[in-house]
Amino acid sequence: MRTTAPRPGPTGLGRLLLVVTALLGTVLGAVLATAAPADAHAALTGSDPKRGSVVAKAPEQVSLTFSEKVAMSDGSVRVLDPKGKRVDDGKTSDLGKNTYGVKLKPGLPDGTFTVAYQVVSADSHPIAGAFTFSIGAPSATTVSLPDQEVGGGVVGTLYGFARYVSYAGFIVVVGGAAFVLGCWQRGAGVRPLQRLVVSGWLALTGATLAMLLLRAPYTGSGKLGDAFDLAKLGDVLQTKTGAALVSRLLLLAAAALFIAVLFGAYERREDPKEKRDLAFGLALGGGVVAIGIAATWALAEHASTGIQAGLAMPVDVLHLLAVAAWLGGLAALLLCLYRAPHIDAAAVRRFSQVAFGSVVALAVTGLYQSWRQVGSWTALVETGYGQLLMVKVGLVAVLVGIAFFSRRWTGRIAAEAGGLAPEAAAAAVVEQRAAASAEAASTKNASAKNAKAASTKKKKPVALAHSSKAGVSARTDADGGSGNDKKSGTDAKAVGQDARAAQLARQRAAMDAARAKRVRDADPHRSGLRRSVLAEAGVAVVLLAVTTALTSTEPGRTEEEAKNVSSAVQQPAGPVKVSLPFDTGGQDGKGTVRLELDPGRPGGNDVHVFANRPNGSAFDLPEVKISFTLKAKDLGPLPVAPDRIATGHWSASGVQIPMAGDWKVAVTVRTSDIDQVTLTKNVQIG
Repeated sequence: MRTTAPRPGPTGLGRLLLVVTALLGTVLGAVLATAAPADAHAALTGSDPKRGSVVAKAPEQVSLTFSEKVAMSDGSVRVLDPKGKRVDDGKTSDLGKNTYGVKLKPGLPDGTFTVAYQVVSADSHPIAGAFTFSIGAPSATTVSLPDQEVGGGVVGTLYGFARYVSYAGFIVVVGGAAFVLGCWQRGAGVRPLQRLVVSGWLALTGATLAMLLLRAPYTGSGKLGDAFDLAKLGDVLQTKTGAALVSRLLLLAAAALFIAVLFGAYERREDPKEKRDLAFGLALGGGVVAIGIAATWALAEHASTGIQAGLAMPVDVLHLLAVAAWLGGLAALLLCLYRAPHIDAAAVRRFSQVAFGSVVALAVTGLYQSWRQVGSWTALVETGYGQLLMVKVGLVAVLVGIAFFSRRWTGRIAAEAGGLAPEAAAAAVVEQRAAASAEAASTKNASAKNAKAASTKKKKPVALAHSSKAGVSARTDADGGSGNDKKSGTDAKAVGQDARAAQLARQRAAMDAARAKRVRDADPHRSGLRRSVLAEAGVAVVLLAVTTALTSTEPGRTEEEAKNVSSAVQQPAGPVKVSLPFDTGGQDGKGTVRLELDPGRPGGNDVHVFANRPNGSAFDLPEVKISFTLKAKDLGPLPVAPDRIATGHWSASGVQIPMAGDWKVAVTVRTSDIDQVTLTKNVQIG
């Protein structure tokens, strides 16, 4: 019987609007959040000596300060002299407050030194960088650092692919098992569904092993051969990420037992009460294992660092489980629609409810995660993390839109007569057609048999005569035969019967397969649901790739902070030029002084002062004095008395600026014995 799909009622439309509103809230939350900064990727926030500074004597050590705690081993910080030779002792130490130091060798010469560092941030991502400082005076340097970015190259590509496969495997194994236990328990006996879940387990296990082996070259040398260095593998096992990967492997061993019971003992249970009790135990144990596996990501990546880490980690676990329940269940449903001959309408209906709940959970947890990681319009629009986040939100919106059409097909399934799924209705149609064909064939055979019997009756006398003669001959031949011939004939007959039975079995299997295909093809609504679910799966694959990229991208908030630190603390030095007009109030008391500070950074500098009258000619002033004051550090005033070099030109060499900062420059000019004025201006030095 053909049924008409009901139009989505207010309840379905209201749910769709709720989901869309929640998704929009994710974007708004990412933009409007104004909480305290959350550090995910570490950033260098300071150093001693400072970047680009010039110190009078060689320091005993070099210290680096990061925005968060980092993993650092011996050799993570290298200090190179102008010729590229290492001048540190190779042993790093934790100085507290996210500061790490390395001792320098004594007796260092003057010149420019390069500090190169490579560490692992608290969220498991490697970071690297370099800066210079000078002793005595800057000099040329022959140091050249590797062009390859840390975490890149072939090893970085393989590690990123393994990360993607691990997420995909987790989604398939958890979502597929949840689909069986929560939506369609009869699916435990469906072979394609069993293969899907087992394949997900194998993918997750293999990817985790690959990440464990690639971890050392990924965060270190970048050489693929180091993946099999047992010493470096031992170092990896001592890190937070290594411990998380090993824990994941142990949990996957428990997951293997869960899968074996689900598709073994549980599928064979026939007593309803025993099956219900076993399903409860599997759901409880499987849930604990799934939470544990999800926690191995939360404990080692973005959620484990920054503000509110204690809340962010369980939220991240919930986010991963919601993704698995939705997308993994979607993969299981798609496989059943294409490969399984039957699937209950109630199973499709239950998965629709699970998917809706998962989308709501994703929206809420995604809102919170965006609040931690983005924080401003600028970060959302201008940083790579923010742009990827917008792409992800757009893909989720597309996915929800396609899911709306899937829910319409689900409504048609629910509207089938008697509550049967379209597969059941199609099966009934096929059975009716098969029965009608069998009945027609039986009637035709009966008619043919009656006609043959009538023909035989007319020829019976002749046939009897021939039969009598043939019988005498046959008995004569039989009397002359042997018992062995009879036995051979019996064996040959048995072999022929076995071959015939095998042929019939193959025919029956082929007929069953053809019948299953006819059932799927006869389904009036299944093809529509298959198309929409297939489209969802395609978008989900892209969404998973974007999500994987997000986990390895520096969050927008941290990227902005690093830029601010770079501009405020590590700004490259440059010459400072200041022009100050003056008027001492006396006769011939007007003009302009121009001050130049070169190279304009901490350490030794040359100061030049030029004085000009309003008409541009050189102004030979009786006296010029200069002072520098750094009020923020309570330094100064530091007086400078420049020497007269020529008419309107004064100079001083070796003027020491202790540190970078916003300095107040004061220039005092005297045009006569009693007329003078002091001019001030704040300038950034270093």
